[in-house]
Amino acid sequence: MGAGIEDRLLGRVRELGSVAVAFSGGVDSALVLAAAARALPAGRALAVIADSPSLARAELGAARGIAAGLGVELAEVATAELAVPGYRDNAGDRCYFCKQAVLGAVGDLALRRGFAHVATGTHADDHRALHRPGLRAARELDVVEPLAEAGLGKGDVRALAAAWSLAVADKPSTPCLASRISVGVPVSLGRLGLVERAEIAVGARLAEAGIRPRDLRVRLLGAGFRVEVDGPAHAAVEARPGLAAAVVGELGGLGLSGPGVVAAYRAPALAPPP
Repeated sequence: MGAGIEDRLLGRVRELGSVAVAFSGGVDSALVLAAAARALPAGRALAVIADSPSLARAELGAARGIAAGLGVELAEVATAELAVPGYRDNAGDRCYFCKQAVLGAVGDLALRRGFAHVATGTHADDHRALHRPGLRAARELDVVEPLAEAGLGKGDVRALAAAWSLAVADKPSTPCLASRISVGVPVSLGRLGLVERAEIAVGARLAEAGIRPRDLRVRLLGAGFRVEVDGPAHAAVEARPGLAAAVVGELGGLGLSGPGVVAAYRAPALAPPP
């Protein structure tokens, strides 16, 4: 962890005076929330989570526990992204419409409750991602990004979270359920529920075989579906004859249609440094 990272982050959060943190339960927003709890007087930090169909129930439960552990109030706001045509159409800029809805709802609550700013867990590396339309919505809504503004990248985030003994310091990224639906395939309540049930089923089936993936995605494609697990888990699946076919068959029984495959998960690409 680079020198001064902690001081820079706490200093930036302190400047805000009060903040509502758009909270997902992941390490990035958890670190912002932890910084707010440390840097601001009691009652000047609020965690706000968007309770929508794209949020897995297990993630909501985990987020409640994290906020409670930090001693910060967690407000749960219902959001209606599925009512937005641009979100449902999933034409490549779904995240823009999602962030508009989610951050708009957080901002409305912050205004009603008297919090001066809305903050996200966006860090410096996020701005190097090849495609992040949600960042445009955040800019339009004047959302602050304490991690990015303090110069923290993902490695810094995890290092500081570990130094502060946050339980999520090593938690893998867990993007919303809609991210599993391929561009061009409309987002619907039924498809979101299907993804959630499928990932629970795959996790349970692999656990029975002694395999516990760090990363697990079930992606709905234009035709068929793809199960993605991290490299070590994928190698373990490949080493067990018939396991991949059993996983694909089980998902067919859940209602996933078309051909299926088990593949290695690859993290989203970043743009090369300038």
